[in-house]
Amino acid sequence: MTTLAPPLVVKVGGSLFDRVVPLLGIFQEVGRPVLIVPGGGKFADLVRRLAVSDTAGHWMAVAGMEQFGWYIASHGVPAVSGLTLPEEVTVLLPYCAMRESDPLPHSWNVTSDTIAAWVADELSTDLLLLKSVDGIHHHRKLVSRVEDSSLIADEVDPAFIRFAFEHGIRARIINGRHDDRVRRALRDEAVTGTLIDPRF
Repeated sequence: MTTLAPPLVVKVGGSLFDRVVPLLGIFQEVGRPVLIVPGGGKFADLVRRLAVSDTAGHWMAVAGMEQFGWYIASHGVPAVSGLTLPEEVTVLLPYCAMRESDPLPHSWNVTSDTIAAWVADELSTDLLLLKSVDGIHHHRKLVSRVEDSSLIADEVDPAFIRFAFEHGIRARIINGRHDDRVRRALRDEAVTGTLIDPRF
């Protein structure tokens, strides 16, 4: 009998809006319990263009994540608003949990990347970030492992790497447009991307 891998928090970036259906198929195929944290995507991009305060922008962007979450849920995935370990593929609607705890600064330095890291920290799970890039690059080269918490990377929000190191979160950033990479990452196998493992 195969032992199921432990639950995993997976952030599905807003840039993967067109990849929701195939990604959900891969999650179901692998069979690992996954809590999806939706990115903000086009919903958060709209907020960025508005002249609103940092606090208003923060909550509007979190509400944008929630809209993407409902879109994911519309494809037959259960939606939850509380922070609980998933027993199957589930999508988090983050607004209520974020409002209750208000754990992060209200700034564009914090986006769904760091929010997903906060969720992983709260649930004591690893984190997988699915984006439309191969991982973190430094001097135009793909970084296989981040070992410096002060690294500045355009591929994640400015608060993410430091947050991951401060909270001991093991995180991988991979390209969600490559089906095989997603499968391998869900199985904790070696895969092209960037690993952040402050516990190593």
